[in-house]
Amino acid sequence: MSQETQSPISGQISEKPLKIALVRCHIVAEVCPGIGCFKAFNNKTVAFSNYNDSAELIAAFTCGGCSGRRVHRLCKSVQKFGADVVHLSSCMCKDMDGYSRCPHIDSIKKMIEDLGLFVVEGTHH
Repeated sequence: MSQETQSPISGQISEKPLKIALVRCHIVAEVCPGIGCFKAFNNKTVAFSNYNDSAELIAAFTCGGCSGRRVHRLCKSVQKFGADVVHLSSCMCKDMDGYSRCPHIDSIKKMIEDLGLFVVEGTHH
């Protein structure tokens, strides 16, 4: 039995599972293994609460360091594998745990949107 999924992009109902990529802060990744992001996805909580069980996390990678030098290249790559949505990790989007909001978040978000991918700010906070 297939589950229907509502696209965050068009609002249309589809039987195709949403494919999600996750971009994490390169600096924060030195001390954070991403457990909070993955736990939120697996339990469909916080920024992932609108997804059903058919949603797939197909990729997770860091931005590559300031100013997001790998984001464009890696988002183009995940697009080839059907990515629909890119989540920017909470550590990039919020002032938290001694880290400031990414100073490049707006340009990173625009870079992803210009590829035609839908961007969600946040994961587990």
